[in-house]
Amino acid sequence: MKIFDAKSASARELYSYLAGAVSPRPIALVSSIDAKGLVNLAPFSFFNIFSAAPPILIFSCVDSLRDGSSKDTLYNAQETKEVVINLVNYAMVEQTSLASTAYEKGVNEFEKAGFTAQKSELVAPPRVAESPVQIECSVEQIIKLGDSKGTGNLVVCRVLRMYIDKQILDKEEKIDPFKLDIVSRLGGNWYGRSKEGLFEVTKPITNLGVGIDALPKDIKESTILSGNDLGKLGNIEQIPTPKIIDEFVEKNKKLYGLLKQNNRAEVHRFAKELLQKNEVEAAWCALLATVKETI
Repeated sequence: MKIFDAKSASARELYSYLAGAVSPRPIALVSSIDAKGLVNLAPFSFFNIFSAAPPILIFSCVDSLRDGSSKDTLYNAQETKEVVINLVNYAMVEQTSLASTAYEKGVNEFEKAGFTAQKSELVAPPRVAESPVQIECSVEQIIKLGDSKGTGNLVVCRVLRMYIDKQILDKEEKIDPFKLDIVSRLGGNWYGRSKEGLFEVTKPITNLGVGIDALPKDIKESTILSGNDLGKLGNIEQIPTPKIIDEFVEKNKKLYGLLKQNNRAEVHRFAKELLQKNEVEAAWCALLATVKETI
């Protein structure tokens, strides 16, 4: 057996092994707002239900292992005592990953991740319209678990109101797990999907993705590219230059032919194939070749 003594192991080592072992974990995509009205959106996988009477959900904001800083979500929960917990299904996992990017305070992750902010009824933070289950909560208590890097801060949330997409319900009005298609978090880049098992999503930790809001309108409103496709595009750190785009088109006969035909729909399908192979910059080049004159 590989043995780690919690007293001598580093917080980074413990985090890695605990997160890998205690899995899969559901994901809370938490929307919050500060006293000035600035909105924040961030995912947390240290999350679960802990009581039905009263209805209590708890998620943990873990202080940075790098510098010990706390997340905006924690500060907002302390200030306004309200959050919305949005559950994450497969159709929105790439956008959710993009929302985890460490953007500066004041940057609206709804816009960066391409989510739709929907007005809540009982709390100030907006709901994520794309989420199949949205839960408005009051913050009952915040429990700080330590005073070092990697310390967790438990945010104890009382459920006020749930919004459940009728499309995920079965004939008996119960949640159908296959229709819900919830995703869960494991260690490293690994996620779980209730329908089809494990898959990987690259974590946007070391870079600041340009965001879905940087995409041209023609691409954002594509009927072919999914939210997950847009999430991958938004996670790129730098948009390809016209020179890079031209060089890519010259080397790719299939794309060159589609552009000659002015067939944007097929170009979007071609880009989707590239994204499925995680060739993100190539997908950007293909898409921008149809709109670069407007950028």
